[in-house]
Amino acid sequence: MSASIFKTKGIVLRTVTYGETSLIVSVFTERFGAQSYLVNGVRSAAKKGKGGANLFQPAALLDMVVYHQDRKSLQRIKEFHWNRQHEGIFTDITKNAVALFMVELLSKCLRQPEENAALFEFTEDAFMALDRATPMVQANLPLFFSLHLTHFFGILPRLTGAEERQGETLYFDLVDSLISDREPRHPHYVTGTAVITLAELLRVRQPEELEQLLLQREARRQLLQVIERYYMQHIQDFGMLKTLPVLKEILS
Repeated sequence: MSASIFKTKGIVLRTVTYGETSLIVSVFTERFGAQSYLVNGVRSAAKKGKGGANLFQPAALLDMVVYHQDRKSLQRIKEFHWNRQHEGIFTDITKNAVALFMVELLSKCLRQPEENAALFEFTEDAFMALDRATPMVQANLPLFFSLHLTHFFGILPRLTGAEERQGETLYFDLVDSLISDREPRHPHYVTGTAVITLAELLRVRQPEELEQLLLQREARRQLLQVIERYYMQHIQDFGMLKTLPVLKEILS
């Protein structure tokens, strides 16, 4: 069965060299979900000053024309160019650290090569928000992205309403995905001010609203650690996030 040709947007997740001149690129596409592509000769073109390989940086947003064949593990790209060239993500150290964290988190969750247009739109919007973000928004965006990403994998934490009553001790049940005033009967939970902040983050609908969320550096670090634990509880073989130690050090 021959491959058909399609147009799709894609977000670059990972790139590895192949041979002397080519790349194998993992891309989260709008049309086909996560896919791997062989891009021939692109490194040779870059050496000759024609560009190409530099487009395949993690978090790059591309317009692509691809050859696609169902159940094939390695596809091919016919044409590619920027959909939108990020202004800050590839040049600002903090924004790049946030982008790499988002890419790794998404990569660990994407297991099936299937279309998910809503997830693609959410991710695309998050990267665009990061690119134009103020320092406060970019500092809080990893928390926003990682919490709201859970919605697309069926593990969005639920609120019971108890978090709205002042004076209540709140618990985040990492197993039952619940924030409530009832202490779980197992050790996999978190309590304290971190849970109140998590509840606030779950109510945020747009990244721009993060400007009003004033958090200390240590609070962000603790929350990111809690969210990593939560993903490890629910995503099989999730493992540790390699980008998280760098992110925790660089965020103000």
